[in-house]
Amino acid sequence: MHALTERPSLFDGAWRSLAWLGGALSALVASTIAAVIAVIFTAALAVVALMGAVAVGFAGLALRARRTARSGPGDPNVIDAQRVGGNSWVAYGWDRDGRKV
Repeated sequence: MHALTERPSLFDGAWRSLAWLGGALSALVASTIAAVIAVIFTAALAVVALMGAVAVGFAGLALRARRTARSGPGDPNVIDAQRVGGNSWVAYGWDRDGRKV
């Protein structure tokens, strides 16, 4: 008489086809979920890219408007002044006598 070296598996015989069917069904469900998540991630990435492009476009329009506003001759009675700290301002384009340079 010899001793059993291996115990019989539950998935031997008739149970093997049922286990294969369960594995195939699990793989199908997992791949479907992965595909849905991939589509959602791609859509989110496209929306973020579109929002970035719109933001860059608005920044370009703002810079163009800023250049256009600065390049014009403007009103001769308006002086250019910059705040240098606290309540101190420095005006450009005027002489000490009050004449326009």
